Amino acid sequence: MPEQPGKVGDGIAEGTEAARQADAACDGHTRDQIPVTLEKVLSRENMWRAYQRVVSNGGAPGVDGMTVEALKPFLQLRWQAIRKELLDGSYRPSPVRKVEIPKPDGGVRTLGIPTVVDRLIQQALYQALQGWYDPTFSDSSFGFRLGRGAHDALQRAREHVAAGYRWVVDMDLEKFFDRVNHDVLMSRLARRIEDKRTLRLIRRYLQAGMMQDGLVSARTEGTPQGGPLSPLLSNILLDELDKELERRGHRFVRYADDCNIYVRSRRGGERVLASIERFLQDRLRLKVNRDKSAVDQPWNRKFLGYTFTTHYQPKLKVAVQSVMRFKSRLRELFRIGRGRSLARLIEELRPKLLGWVSYFRKSEVRVVFEELDQWIRRKLRAVLWRQWKRPWTRARELERRGLAHDRAWLSAMCGRGPWWNAGASHMNQAVPNRTLSQLGLPSLIQELWRLAKST
Repeated sequence: MPEQPGKVGDGIAEGTEAARQADAACDGHTRDQIPVTLEKVLSRENMWRAYQRVVSNGGAPGVDGMTVEALKPFLQLRWQAIRKELLDGSYRPSPVRKVEIPKPDGGVRTLGIPTVVDRLIQQALYQALQGWYDPTFSDSSFGFRLGRGAHDALQRAREHVAAGYRWVVDMDLEKFFDRVNHDVLMSRLARRIEDKRTLRLIRRYLQAGMMQDGLVSARTEGTPQGGPLSPLLSNILLDELDKELERRGHRFVRYADDCNIYVRSRRGGERVLASIERFLQDRLRLKVNRDKSAVDQPWNRKFLGYTFTTHYQPKLKVAVQSVMRFKSRLRELFRIGRGRSLARLIEELRPKLLGWVSYFRKSEVRVVFEELDQWIRRKLRAVLWRQWKRPWTRARELERRGLAHDRAWLSAMCGRGPWWNAGASHMNQAVPNRTLSQLGLPSLIQELWRLAKST
């Protein structure tokens, strides 16, 4: 049976003493209550939309090994029993599967992959709540929101810099998704969500264990990335930071846990950083990573992979770190591709190149795309040079591709390495840009111009 009104479930409705203290510390503003019940979350229409989204997103299996393809027949057999458990409060989410992926700046990012059934339920919760919460979020918040994205955040940031706010408080929250305080988050949710069963279910998802190497460890904090609900929960918690920054009159841009506050002087920025650090610690139990945070001018910092020029009217450009990281990823492909045909290697490269230029298409400094084009073509020629291995093979291939006999042999006997030869005139003549284009290699600069014309 559904829980009776006022009855407490799993400690969420009553909260802990820490949650009550954290809630009491808020500024007292009230918001409209959300008329979402567990029955609405589990309605046929909402669940069908959630199912379609989970299937279209695909993704890896959770701890039970079930794939999205196996979800439909499983639900046909078990959904009514699962729904009953959800409504009577006896449902227990499965542990999430721990996955660690390397971060670009070192360290690892922890992902928690829920089972497909739990992804379905989380998606249903997200759909039921997102429409109520999103309109109340700050206009300066851009991450994980419908109709908003990284490019919108970058445009807003450029407007602040162009308006004369040429110092930025670049604030990094230390392991944000791993350190979210459950009591603080649940107290924020309880301000607007009246249905205790919905709150209890969210609490259980927060506390679901994490499995690695067959062992399950309990979770007392954090909301690991990987589930559909985590992005919304992070925005609900950090909305309090947004509202505090607005109350103080600051210009800022926040994308998920990346927050940049724009000020007019270094001294003012240092004061803002110290003050906001205290606010986050006292109110949200979050810690600022001082090693990665700084007060500096925007063109000395990286935001969402971009940076700015120093012009009075600043321009967006690709950050140096983003180029280096992209080259590092491509080098691994080139290394693996030494044993493959050039056509197959280019086929594997193509989606990565197109995806990269699509994200960085807002860059107004184009020279980096031309330089990358040259570097990629030279790397491909170096792969060919390595594949040909012996001098007589190199001579035969160069001659076959149009070089005179004497020049082909002279070039083949060169004792220099693959990178030098890949940039030499004999390889540029034997493997011209036109040949690489015919094999499907896109030009980043040409793709950039195409995208610019289409927008």
